[in-house]
Amino acid sequence: MKALTLASAPAPSVALIGAGPGDPELLTVKAARLLASAEVVLFDNLVSEQILALCPEDARMIDVGKIPGGKATAQQVINALLIKEARQGARVVRLKGGDPFVFGRGGEEAIALAEHGIACEIVPGISSCIAAPAAANIPVTHRHVSTHFTVVTGMSARAEQDNLEESWEKIAAAGGTIVFLMGVRKLDRIVARVLAAGRAATTPAAMVRAGTREEQEVVTGTLEDIVSKVREANLKSPAVFVVGEVVALRDQLTVLTQVAEQQRDDVPGAPVPALAARA
Repeated sequence: MKALTLASAPAPSVALIGAGPGDPELLTVKAARLLASAEVVLFDNLVSEQILALCPEDARMIDVGKIPGGKATAQQVINALLIKEARQGARVVRLKGGDPFVFGRGGEEAIALAEHGIACEIVPGISSCIAAPAAANIPVTHRHVSTHFTVVTGMSARAEQDNLEESWEKIAAAGGTIVFLMGVRKLDRIVARVLAAGRAATTPAAMVRAGTREEQEVVTGTLEDIVSKVREANLKSPAVFVVGEVVALRDQLTVLTQVAEQQRDDVPGAPVPALAARA
């Protein structure tokens, strides 16, 4: 008679998932599948309620978000929680806004898990650095306007903030489109550095708050007046700051999109006026 053997417990693992910018329809198929079977979900404050609603009703939800100037869960605590939950055999999901490797400290969490022998499956997400401008009808690159774009954070550890602000000036001097994440609190300093790099005061700029979400807000202007306009509109985080000539395409793209939608409803197949490139 064949001896009975006990099935071995599955090796501990964590799915590190990028939740995208907030619109649940922008969640990847893989992310949605893993979320649907999660037993424990550690989520950030930037993850939208609509995406959290996709988690199983009986999943244990752990809020480990960080709010600038407010509540915050230390990174060491998050790492320890991930290790603990994975070792207990649960199907663990670490859910982050945007992409986990774009200013999301996902790399730190993946390393911490690997150091403790825990596998980590990385599921990329759509970063707000491209999603928020796109949702506001701002292409980060456009032929004859901008051949490249740079993504940089507006916030860093206190010991690194001075070096970061120096980098803004160097990046601005390189031309192209600049996309600042987490730049609301330092907006006046960012603008000052960009101007110091030689960008004209008339350079178009935009702040996109809650890009892709129902509550999305957009404020446009130039480097000369964007700070005052953002303050007047009382825009808060999460927001993406975009600097460059591509911002000037927003109005034309918005109008053309509206015309196309109207013509689609009225006369299917009717041509739409061409988008003119800026000189």
